Amino acid sequence: MASFRIRQYQDQDFEAVRALFARGILEHAPAGFRHILRAARVRLALLAVFVAARAAAGSWVLGLGAVALALVLLWVLVRSLSADYVREALGTDLCDVPGTYLRPPDCRFWVVEEAGTVAAMVAAVPTGRGELELKRMSVSREHRGRGLARALCREVLAFARARGYGAVVLSTSMVQVAAQRLYEGQGFRKVGASYPSLLGTLLNFQIFHYRCDLGDANK
Repeated sequence: MASFRIRQYQDQDFEAVRALFARGILEHAPAGFRHILRAARVRLALLAVFVAARAAAGSWVLGLGAVALALVLLWVLVRSLSADYVREALGTDLCDVPGTYLRPPDCRFWVVEEAGTVAAMVAAVPTGRGELELKRMSVSREHRGRGLARALCREVLAFARARGYGAVVLSTSMVQVAAQRLYEGQGFRKVGASYPSLLGTLLNFQIFHYRCDLGDANK
């Protein structure tokens, strides 16, 4: 029997929700960094840096130092993608959860509570196209592997069906492999991909878009 309960967001959840979201996004930066390092053009660029530095300085050590510096710069750029996304969310919808997700029609914000702690969260908001968007899904590291994300996903799908929406849509990054498997297991299919910014394009960091059709829409 589940030891957690899903409930609506309350004012006292404000700091816990913001911290949970920020941690959940920032922890994917290392995976993003590893993904980018596997790209052929990035490896070629690092090789070019080494060759150019060695040729200019006449030293293998300085060549390796130039590569190390380039790797540090690349890490800063990759982490900035996550940090900018977190900063934007904390300054917009997660700065006013009731105004964004509770008071407007057909919007919701759920949290999972376990032993008095906010362990997971998810939001839902209409897109204006007869679809409901699943947003801000996050589960704390300590509570993963226990079905919380699956339960929240089903909560959103049930809410969408009850409100007459024809589909639920969502977006997740290319490095969030566990999330992709979860959504695909709940009936979502990938329908596209995009780059979050010019920096994302340069780093070949994509956002995947998913859709779960629910049947005839009443919206």
